[in-house]
Amino acid sequence: MNKSLGNLLKRAETWPEEAQRELEQLARAIESEIGQGEYKATASELAGIDRGMRDSASGNFATIEQVDQALGKLQS
Repeated sequence: MNKSLGNLLKRAETWPEEAQRELEQLARAIESEIGQGEYKATASELAGIDRGMRDSASGNFATIEQVDQALGKLQS
């Protein structure tokens, strides 16, 4: 373990319980990703990529208005 991380974990011992739980959750998420190897896309994801590549090659892009409308829905 590098010195900086060791020092941080030592200080974390004095943090409020909720902050310690949050740090633990973040560390577990990082740990679960380590050693996972190469990502394998699902058939559905690959089909979406292919569809996007075909649309791009044919010049089929969303208009500025369509993008603004989609972003507006996300912000609501």
